[in-house]
Amino acid sequence: MFNSPHMNRRTFLNDTGMGMTGMALSSLLFQEGELQAAEAGLVPHMVPRAKSVIWIFLIGGLSHLESFDPKPALNKYAGKSIDETPYAESVLNKDKINKILLDPSKQKREVFKAIMPLQTGYKKYGESGLEISDWFPNLGTCADDLTLVRSMWTIDNNHGAQLTYHTGRKITEGAFPTVGSWVSYGLGTANQNLPHYVVLGNPSADCCGAAWTHGSSYLGPEHAGVRMEVDPKDPLSFVRSADDSMTPSEQQEMFGLLGKLNRHAGIQYPDDKNLKARIKSYELAFQMQSAVPEVMAFEEESQHVQELYGLNESTTKSFGEKCLAARRLTERGVRFIQLFHGYRGNAGAWDSHRDIKRLHSQLSAQVDQPIAGLIKDLKQRGLLDETMIVIGSEFGRTPGAEHRKGNSSVQGTGRDHHPHGFSVAMAGGGIKGGHIHGATDELGFHAVENRHYVTDLHATVLHQMGLDTTRLNYPGRQRLERDYGEVIHDILS
Repeated sequence: MFNSPHMNRRTFLNDTGMGMTGMALSSLLFQEGELQAAEAGLVPHMVPRAKSVIWIFLIGGLSHLESFDPKPALNKYAGKSIDETPYAESVLNKDKINKILLDPSKQKREVFKAIMPLQTGYKKYGESGLEISDWFPNLGTCADDLTLVRSMWTIDNNHGAQLTYHTGRKITEGAFPTVGSWVSYGLGTANQNLPHYVVLGNPSADCCGAAWTHGSSYLGPEHAGVRMEVDPKDPLSFVRSADDSMTPSEQQEMFGLLGKLNRHAGIQYPDDKNLKARIKSYELAFQMQSAVPEVMAFEEESQHVQELYGLNESTTKSFGEKCLAARRLTERGVRFIQLFHGYRGNAGAWDSHRDIKRLHSQLSAQVDQPIAGLIKDLKQRGLLDETMIVIGSEFGRTPGAEHRKGNSSVQGTGRDHHPHGFSVAMAGGGIKGGHIHGATDELGFHAVENRHYVTDLHATVLHQMGLDTTRLNYPGRQRLERDYGEVIHDILS
């Protein structure tokens, strides 16, 4: 018989009906979602090349020009207006072709008062000769494992594009399933003790999608990303007991009785799938209390591995821990791990309207070594072929320096938002190494070769995970053609 001094009978019975106190079980009903997916026939449509995805998102807008798509023409025409370059007609006329819905509030911004030169150098790396900026020297050493897609575009030139990057939809359209939630919905779990879909780092702020950037919308909360902290002592606070004084044995006793009661109800309702799923979710919540801290036990790693991720340096330690946690999660079968960098409660730290040279150089120093360490570590363990890494941002930044009327602090030291053409970097999971796909024009303004809307990236990720995005549907919901995207076959090995 249940007998705990920490919980009275009334509280216990209330909790068995409403969910355990202190646990966000709405996002832990993994088995229920798995059952729904199986009934809908949502199993791998093809042999997968990747088992896991590590999706790295730099909040605010990484400059493609000073990362993965350097343009020497910016130095050649530095200080000149767009009209003084050979590219004025082609650049300005293509705005109509792109059909970008410009934000009227941006009319006070002038981004072609002067072409802004590159704020850092760049060079060729590896046998492939990929050109990567000097702000990412460690990633440069991984060039022969990278594909650079230099021809992405999106439909929002404000930071609602953070949501668009993850769902394909404008923020004004509301919440839609993210790419990670589609992976969860289509494949379910590969580890009964951990979520399908994990989020590390603070996600987008309220202005830019907030929880929607790792949400699941109509797919149900069981397919939303579960946030974890890189803290072995408290990595998943909402899964621990509301009463910190309860011992593990007492908690196990409580869960055991809960399971007996639910299974007794199951005898009366043998076809109740939701009931079966909730039994599993309670068990999972208990199991995660030991499984998740073990993932974050970095002291188990050798000193060499810790240094590879930069855990020994204050600049790289925070993001290095997230990257190392991502590797440890993939080893344990987590399907989709989403890493956020640059949260600051607004549009994001990478949003460099001013002082881009100082800010981007500081931010890149925080992520360059950890991401490169992740790629190298996966490769030396033989895991890179089955783990896809995606590195991106909601858009790029303008070739021209930004000058803003009425704002003396924004006068030519930064770059504005740029949805017309930008880059993502990818590695592993059946992606070609040492490869460039697509191109922007000479100034890095428009994607002019092999243009790809952001859902093409989603379709490619899903394809490598064994899922055909055109066959991923949900009963009663009609998706638009742009939601499906098209697989970028050229970058697949």
